[in-house]
Formats: sequence, C-alpha cells, structure tokens
Amino acid sequence: MADENLVIDTSILLSELKNANQEMGQVIESIRQIAQHTNLLSLNSAIEAARAGEAGRGFSVVADEIKKLATRSLASTKESTKIIENIQSKANEVMAVRMADVAYDTIDKIDRNLFERNCDAQAWAGFDKVKNCFCTSASDRSSIANALLKKLVDIYEVYLDLYVLDPAGTIVAAGVHYELMGQNMADKDWFKAAKAENTISVSDLYYSTVGKSHTVAYTCPIRSDEGQILGYFSTRFNWNYIYDIIDSARIGKNGDIFIINNAGYVIACRSRKGILTDNLKHLKAAQLAINGETYGYLFEKDTIGSKIYGYAHTRGYNAYQGKNWSALVSEAL
Repeated sequence: MADENLVIDTSILLSELKNANQEMGQVIESIRQIAQHTNLLSLNSAIEAARAGEAGRGFSVVADEIKKLATRSLASTKESTKIIENIQSKANEVMAVRMADVAYDTIDKIDRNLFERNCDAQAWAGFDKVKNCFCTSASDRSSIANALLKKLVDIYEVYLDLYVLDPAGTIVAAGVHYELMGQNMADKDWFKAAKAENTISVSDLYYSTVGKSHTVAYTCPIRSDEGQILGYFSTRFNWNYIYDIIDSARIGKNGDIFIINNAGYVIACRSRKGILTDNLKHLKAAQLAINGETYGYLFEKDTIGSKIYGYAHTRGYNAYQGKNWSALVSEAL
C-alpha cells in the first residue's frame, strides 16, 4: 500500500509543482512590468532633470540610480523566467516518463493475462473428455464434454464460453451456448487462422453477437496421442476483465488511457466508449507504438490544447507473442 500511495502522491505533487510554477511565472511577469514602468519613469525623470539644468542635477543622479535598479530588475526577471521555464519543462518530462511507465506496465499486465489464456486453451485441449469427442463412439461423449466445459466456465469466470469443434469446423460441444452445437464455423476468421497456423491462434478483439460482448478467441488443435489433429478447442475470453487492469492504471484526473490494435482502433479505454470504432492512428505517439517502438513519450497538440502522451508496444510474454497492440496514456498540459 505504501508504494501505491507514493505513486498517487507523486502525481499530485507534480500537478501542484506545475501550478506553483504558473503562479510564480505570473509574479515574475508582474515584476517585469513594474521594472519596465520604472525604467520609463527614470527616463522621463532624466529628461526633466536635463531641462532643469543645474537645479536638476541632484534629481538626475536619483533618476540614474532608478534606471540602474530597473535594468537589474529586468535582467533578474529574465533569469528567473528561464529558471521557471526549465522547472516547468523538467516537471513535464517527469510526468511524461511516468506516463510512459504506466503505458509499459499496462500493456505488460495485459500480455501476462492473455498468456494465461493462451495456456488454458492448450491445456484443456489435451483433456481426455475433450479428446473423447473424437476418440470414442459413446452416445454420451458430447454431453460429458459439455459438462466439463460448463464446469470450466463456472470456475474460470474470465470466459464467456468454451467450444469443441470437429476438423471441418462444426461445434460438437459447448460450455454455455448449447444451441450452437451442430453449427459450422468454417467461414470464421478465427477458425481459418487456427487451421492455417496448425497451432494455437489468437484472434484480435471482435464483438460476439452470440455473447453480446467484446471477446478474443483462442483456438488450438486437439491432437491424438500420436499427434494427429482430431479437432479444435476454442475459448471466448471475457474482455471486461481487461478493465480491471485499465481501471487500476495510475493516471491523473485529467488523464486517459487507451489500448489500440495494430490498425489504431481503440480496443479498451476508461470510458468503455468508441471500442472498435474510434481510431487514434492520427496521433504521432500511436504511430510510433504501432510501428513497434517499445516505449517512449512525446508532446502533441490537438484542437483542445497540448497533451503529453506516453506509449508502449506489446512485447508478448513467454510463449504468447502478443497481437501487436499498444497502450497510450495521455495527460493535458
């Protein structure tokens, strides 16, 4: 808990530092204006002293000292302004680095989560009750597999459904939507990819009309003991669980976080809006991340104002290579 509070406090302190810098800048500007007026006043005084001749000599000395004071004040304000601008710049850079760290940490947590889903599908494809859908002729083989899949869905709440398909793509067992049994999925992209890759295949995010929610499909071959492909095992990940990671990201109240796919479309964000419809590819930060730059930050301007963007590209985790997704974290300046 101490570490989490430290992160929160750091964010607050950085924001307060920026506000203090802005206030100090206003004070410096006021001093600069006073110095300019004083310099003008000394100039006018020197002119009047010159007109007064000998009688104005003493006043001329005072006017000259006032001018020197005004000149030193202007020089000091210039130096102070440079210092304040430098502090402001460093504060922005600290915020930017922290946002890049948040983006990096977020995409890494997503990769680790999806790596586990990758392992689940491959492990369950090896269960005897799954293989027996093809290795026995028992009349109850599908109902036994259905019961197993239903139990797995109940235990592992991160799944919407689990399926067993024959080599032609027909569903022969399901964990939740039994009405899909007998339907053929050979024309689905996720099934085509699994057959073509001959190993576990992970779909991009898509909207499932069956589950009425966004999901990712993990599909892998079901093999006999001799290595022959008997069919395919396919899972439907409940994408809502990714928001546990998104919502826990340490970003400021004026910040936001987005997960985008390789085409730039938003696949997750704090508002849950614009999923698979909003595209951020116009942002330079998104372009750098999509092109594979692992980690970084930059400053961009939009129609509203300037923002800091931290970004990170997926690295995958262990056997899970990732889907070329990226995380973007933004904060208004």
